[in-house]
Amino acid sequence: QVQLVESGGGLVQAGGSLRLSCAASGRTFSYYVMGWFRQAPGKERECVATISTSGGNIYYADSVKGRFTISRDNAKNTVYLQMNSLKPEDTAVYYCAAGGGGSYQLRTGGVDYWGKGTLVTVSS
Repeated sequence: QVQLVESGGGLVQAGGSLRLSCAASGRTFSYYVMGWFRQAPGKERECVATISTSGGNIYYADSVKGRFTISRDNAKNTVYLQMNSLKPEDTAVYYCAAGGGGSYQLRTGGVDYWGKGTLVTVSS
């Protein structure tokens, strides 16, 4: 069992930055592919970024490439999402996710654990 707790959301002006953190419980964090998803009002949940167990394989959605950076610290059981050059369309609830398969499986529905989410609001 893995519990995921996100933090770092908030209100920021367009062009600003935020850093999200996701702290995981349990001793098997390093076994899981981790990812960040988001869900905007009235829209489906979408995968933003994923990172492999070692951190060597990373995926970004086209909408965030060049602006967002995902990273993980297995010693701290934590995954991060650095978000720069934020836009109003980045406004959403951001969820941390863990999966026991690969990156493709994670971003196409193979999520074993979800966090409860943290709200990011970008004002124009």
